Amino acid sequence: KIGTKKILWQKQLGYIPQEIYLLDDTIRNNITFGIENDKIDEELLLDTIKKSQLENFINSLPNKLDTIVGERGARLSGGEKQRIGIARALYNKPKIMIFDEATSALDNITEKEVMEAVHSTDHKITKILIAHRLSTVKKCDKIFLFDKGELKDEGTYQELIRTSSKFRASADNS
Repeated sequence: KIGTKKILWQKQLGYIPQEIYLLDDTIRNNITFGIENDKIDEELLLDTIKKSQLENFINSLPNKLDTIVGERGARLSGGEKQRIGIARALYNKPKIMIFDEATSALDNITEKEVMEAVHSTDHKITKILIAHRLSTVKKCDKIFLFDKGELKDEGTYQELIRTSSKFRASADNS
């Protein structure tokens, strides 16, 4: 029973780290990580590909979803790897998603598109974003500003712009 509860709890959590682990396998199998081919939900797969801004990239490949990514994703850019990691998390329909610098390898335009798609997902998903770029957290309901491991301030983006000199200085630099 304890083991079962732990597995059920883990399925509620989606984690997208800065460095995405990829198998030397297809894009499909890296997104649906660990799911048997006959149990893959193709509609859900295509939806997560769209939300993670992978659609144009995958459609440009001769083998589409069946393209082999290489060892640790050697045939992909950092942004493509991160978008596969985001798609993997979205595919599992978690209740909580943690983005740990998950958009750091994306250019500003792609990051904006990915974050708009993430923020437009089901409102029942709690999203926790860890980021240095303020543009990543701009639409968050609550922002916690840390400096050297210490909580310095908290509030909405607009509140922090008004009240926090550290936040305002970071916003000016981004």
